[in-house]
Amino acid sequence: MSAETFYGPDFALLSKQDPDIAAVLLSELKRQQTNLQLIASENFTSRAVLAALGSTLSNKYAEGYPGKRYYGGCEEVDKAEVIAIDRAKSLFGAEHANVQPHSGASANVAVYQAFTKPGDTVLAMSLAHGGHLTHGSPVNFSGKWFNVESYGVRQDNELIDYDELRDIAIRTKPKMICSGATAYPSLVDFEKIRAICDEVGAIMWVDAAHFIGLVAGKAIPSPVPYADVVSFTTHKVLRGPRGGMILAKAEHAAAIDKAVFPGMQGGPIMSAVAGKAIALAECATPAYQKYAKDVIVNAQALAAALEKEGMRAVSGGTQTHLALMDIRSTGVTGKVADERCGLAGIVMNKNSIPFDPEKPGITSGIRVGTPATTTQGMGVAEMQQIASFIARAIKTDDEKAHAAIKSEVHALTARFPIYTA
Repeated sequence: MSAETFYGPDFALLSKQDPDIAAVLLSELKRQQTNLQLIASENFTSRAVLAALGSTLSNKYAEGYPGKRYYGGCEEVDKAEVIAIDRAKSLFGAEHANVQPHSGASANVAVYQAFTKPGDTVLAMSLAHGGHLTHGSPVNFSGKWFNVESYGVRQDNELIDYDELRDIAIRTKPKMICSGATAYPSLVDFEKIRAICDEVGAIMWVDAAHFIGLVAGKAIPSPVPYADVVSFTTHKVLRGPRGGMILAKAEHAAAIDKAVFPGMQGGPIMSAVAGKAIALAECATPAYQKYAKDVIVNAQALAAALEKEGMRAVSGGTQTHLALMDIRSTGVTGKVADERCGLAGIVMNKNSIPFDPEKPGITSGIRVGTPATTTQGMGVAEMQQIASFIARAIKTDDEKAHAAIKSEVHALTARFPIYTA
């Protein structure tokens, strides 16, 4: 491509035309580069994905599906969507893939629309035990429109109570059973849930948003062979653009596609669809498979190091990309810990733990994840260092101490740079 060919982003032009927004882009880049990013749902996507997101594909409206659009001029963007669909089916061994959802929550809305009607009974994991807002929270559409029954974890080991799940399913006869969570550090027994679904005649839906990247990297078992439908985000461990995707059995393909469009949204964001295609290709590489396994190793190392600092790993540790830590032994709440770590350049989040005595806005726990730091190239030694930073930051309210920790954080991240020129 010649130097004269217009492609997309021109930061020099942006800086001249809108210096206010240009400044935000630069300050956010610096924040990501210098602080420790431990939000379990965040990652650093590749430059290739970012290039697609800022491309002229953003200009094209493409309601419908490849070859069946409601607008003309879609012959080029059709190619990008077909590539994304084929790569998704190949990577996950899926019979059908829809790459259009704008987000994970949008994908979940489509799943409800494909298989249920308002008022139907759905069985899903309790938000208080690690589930998601779209799994029946009373403040969410799912809790307002559906009769949602919730299952949780056992109090003795904080693992999913499959006996309770089965008992509730037999008693309530749900139309659909959802597994998957936002703060559950252990693996889900998909075979066991499939058997329960078959016993009561329920659709098996897996919301794999948090762990689908580990599945893509062959680091944990896949739900695809068991589930009727799998929804997920394309960022997080998957390391793609912000967006959603749905995999389904062939028999459900028409229902899923109709639920996404025209049921739930209009035209897809074609630049994001192209970004998803790029990320899926990246996930099929040996380098990504090593990355996915390293994410788990790092999460386990971080959890173990935090336990040495006096905190407790919920569920006995982690088998995924995140650790949920009970920090009551420190004498501070999750909210205070979150704030203090923020002052020290450590970005994570407060999080409720199972059977938490604190309110959701306060919490007795924190959630930490390793997708971003692993993308930077950090390993077990750095996880131990990070655990020390977290413990020191949590246990003091001294501003000078936080500033000193922040300097150490910045020295660490400088050794593992991202998006350098």
